[in-house]
Amino acid sequence: MITLGVDPGLRLTGYACIRVAGPRCEILEAGVIRLRRRDEEDPKAAPSVSQRLAELDREFRALLERLTPESVAVEGLFAHREHPATGMIMGHARGVLLLAVAQRGLPLVELKPAAVKKFLTGSGRADKGQMQRAVQHHFGLAEAPTPADVADAIAIALCASERSRLGLPAPTASGARKRRRTLPADVLAR
Repeated sequence: MITLGVDPGLRLTGYACIRVAGPRCEILEAGVIRLRRRDEEDPKAAPSVSQRLAELDREFRALLERLTPESVAVEGLFAHREHPATGMIMGHARGVLLLAVAQRGLPLVELKPAAVKKFLTGSGRADKGQMQRAVQHHFGLAEAPTPADVADAIAIALCASERSRLGLPAPTASGARKRRRTLPADVLAR
């Protein structure tokens, strides 16, 4: 099974494509989609949100075409109370990614950040450094993946693949609440 994990962003979007075959798991490719920081027409201005979304759409669709994953896992939306606008903007980026996945007809798994952190580190409140070290340890990497968006994407792909391997239902934004009522909390945390 080849799974693409995605940590969405409007500046950096982390991605990781992993293959799981039985007990063996390998990273096929991991990196970031780095969006432009300057507008092409006005080098002193930052690109608008719509320009960034169009660029993210082009880059992500090219990534899907090149990597040909069998499923895609995307980090769920979260927002900090102090920065609600950031959550709304991130929702736009996720929307672009989810649309591209749906239009390719790929199975989609949406995972909450805390569930991915708990799966990999045992704590739903793990910081970026802990996640990077956990990914490094799990895959036996010489160095921790950087930037942190890459480590997050690897963890998202790994968590989704493991859930699939165990036959656990794939949580999605539309069905997550319903499933929570039927599955024990310790199963959902995996």
